Amino acid sequence: MIKDTIAAWHDCIKTLDPELLEALLHEDATFHSPVVFTPQIGKGITGKYLLAAFHVLNGDDFKYVREIVGPTDAVLEFTTTIDGIVINGVDLIQWGEDGRITDFKVMIRPLKAINLVHQKMAETLTQSA
Repeated sequence: MIKDTIAAWHDCIKTLDPELLEALLHEDATFHSPVVFTPQIGKGITGKYLLAAFHVLNGDDFKYVREIVGPTDAVLEFTTTIDGIVINGVDLIQWGEDGRITDFKVMIRPLKAINLVHQKMAETLTQSA
Protein backbone atom coordinates (compact mmCIF):
# COMPACT_ATOMS: atom_id res chain seq x y z
CA MET A 1 0.00 0.00 0.00
CA ILE A 2 1.22 3.48 -0.88
CA LYS A 3 0.71 5.88 2.03
CA ASP A 4 1.33 9.16 0.19
CA THR A 5 0.60 8.95 -3.53
CA ILE A 6 1.70 12.49 -4.32
CA ALA A 7 5.02 12.10 -2.46
CA ALA A 8 5.57 8.87 -4.44
CA TRP A 9 4.70 10.74 -7.65
CA HIS A 10 7.28 13.42 -6.84
CA ASP A 11 9.86 10.65 -6.31
CA CYS A 12 9.04 9.34 -9.80
CA ILE A 13 9.47 12.80 -11.32
CA LYS A 14 12.73 13.40 -9.46
CA THR A 15 14.35 10.05 -10.28
CA LEU A 16 12.67 9.21 -13.62
CA ASP A 17 12.71 5.63 -12.34
CA PRO A 18 10.39 3.37 -14.39
CA GLU A 19 10.21 0.85 -11.52
CA LEU A 20 8.86 3.49 -9.14
CA LEU A 21 6.27 4.45 -11.75
CA GLU A 22 5.36 0.80 -12.31
CA ALA A 23 4.73 0.34 -8.58
CA LEU A 24 2.63 3.51 -8.42
CA LEU A 25 0.22 2.67 -11.25
CA HIS A 26 -2.92 0.60 -10.76
CA GLU A 27 -3.41 -2.28 -13.23
CA ASP A 28 -6.44 -0.50 -14.74
CA ALA A 29 -4.90 2.98 -14.78
CA THR A 30 -6.21 5.34 -17.45
CA PHE A 31 -4.20 8.12 -19.09
CA HIS A 32 -5.86 11.15 -20.71
CA SER A 33 -3.52 12.98 -23.06
CA PRO A 34 -3.99 16.60 -24.10
CA VAL A 35 -3.45 15.54 -27.72
CA VAL A 36 -4.96 12.04 -28.02
CA PHE A 37 -8.75 11.88 -28.32
CA THR A 38 -9.35 8.54 -26.63
CA PRO A 39 -8.30 7.60 -23.10
CA GLN A 40 -5.38 5.16 -22.93
CA ILE A 41 -6.49 2.31 -20.64
CA GLY A 42 -4.18 -0.03 -18.77
CA LYS A 43 -1.03 0.14 -16.69
CA GLY A 44 1.30 -0.60 -19.62
CA ILE A 45 0.11 2.14 -21.97
CA THR A 46 -0.34 4.64 -19.13
CA GLY A 47 3.22 3.98 -18.01
CA LYS A 48 4.50 4.34 -21.55
CA TYR A 49 2.86 7.76 -21.97
CA LEU A 50 4.00 8.98 -18.56
CA LEU A 51 7.61 7.87 -19.15
CA ALA A 52 7.59 9.68 -22.50
CA ALA A 53 6.19 12.77 -20.78
CA PHE A 54 8.98 12.55 -18.18
CA HIS A 55 11.54 12.84 -20.97
CA VAL A 56 9.70 15.51 -22.97
CA LEU A 57 8.53 17.83 -20.18
CA ASN A 58 10.95 17.21 -17.35
CA GLY A 59 13.72 19.64 -18.32
CA ASP A 60 15.91 21.71 -16.03
CA ASP A 61 13.19 24.24 -15.30
CA PHE A 62 10.25 21.85 -14.82
CA LYS A 63 8.51 22.59 -11.54
CA TYR A 64 5.19 22.22 -9.86
CA VAL A 65 3.98 25.69 -8.89
CA ARG A 66 0.71 24.79 -7.14
CA GLU A 67 -0.81 21.68 -5.63
CA ILE A 68 -4.30 20.97 -4.36
CA VAL A 69 -4.42 17.56 -2.70
CA GLY A 70 -7.43 15.72 -1.31
CA PRO A 71 -7.92 12.20 0.07
CA THR A 72 -8.04 10.51 -3.37
CA ASP A 73 -7.44 13.30 -5.90
CA ALA A 74 -4.89 15.99 -6.65
CA VAL A 75 -4.40 18.86 -9.05
CA LEU A 76 -0.76 19.72 -9.71
CA GLU A 77 -0.01 22.79 -11.82
CA PHE A 78 3.37 22.82 -13.56
CA THR A 79 5.53 25.02 -15.74
CA THR A 80 8.44 24.19 -18.01
CA THR A 81 10.12 25.53 -21.13
CA ILE A 82 10.82 23.59 -24.31
CA ASP A 83 12.57 25.16 -27.30
CA GLY A 84 11.93 28.62 -25.85
CA ILE A 85 8.18 28.03 -25.43
CA VAL A 86 6.83 28.42 -21.90
CA ILE A 87 4.42 25.61 -21.11
CA ASN A 88 1.81 25.77 -18.37
CA GLY A 89 -0.06 22.60 -17.50
CA VAL A 90 -2.07 20.70 -14.97
CA ASP A 91 -1.88 17.06 -13.89
CA LEU A 92 -5.17 15.74 -12.53
CA ILE A 93 -4.39 12.60 -10.55
CA GLN A 94 -6.80 10.15 -8.90
CA TRP A 95 -5.89 7.08 -6.85
CA GLY A 96 -7.61 4.19 -5.12
CA GLU A 97 -7.63 2.92 -1.54
CA ASP A 98 -4.26 1.21 -2.07
CA GLY A 99 -2.67 4.52 -3.12
CA ARG A 100 -2.07 3.45 -6.72
CA ILE A 101 -2.91 5.90 -9.48
CA THR A 102 -6.14 4.97 -11.29
CA ASP A 103 -6.58 8.03 -13.49
CA PHE A 104 -4.11 10.60 -14.83
CA LYS A 105 -5.16 13.54 -17.00
CA VAL A 106 -2.84 16.18 -18.45
CA MET A 107 -4.01 19.57 -19.66
CA ILE A 108 -1.60 22.04 -21.31
CA ARG A 109 -1.72 25.63 -22.54
CA PRO A 110 -1.17 27.65 -24.72
CA LEU A 111 -1.96 26.14 -28.13
CA LYS A 112 1.64 26.62 -29.31
CA ALA A 113 2.75 24.50 -26.33
CA ILE A 114 0.22 21.75 -27.09
CA ASN A 115 1.46 21.52 -30.68
CA LEU A 116 5.09 21.34 -29.53
CA VAL A 117 4.38 18.71 -26.87
CA HIS A 118 2.40 16.69 -29.42
CA GLN A 119 5.39 16.69 -31.79
CA LYS A 120 7.92 15.83 -29.06
CA MET A 121 5.74 13.09 -27.54
CA ALA A 122 5.21 11.51 -30.97
CA GLU A 123 8.98 11.47 -31.54
CA THR A 124 9.66 9.97 -28.11
CA LEU A 125 6.93 7.33 -28.34
CA THR A 126 8.07 6.33 -31.84
CA GLN A 127 11.66 5.88 -30.61
CA SER A 128 10.56 3.68 -27.70
CA ALA A 129 8.28 1.48 -29.82
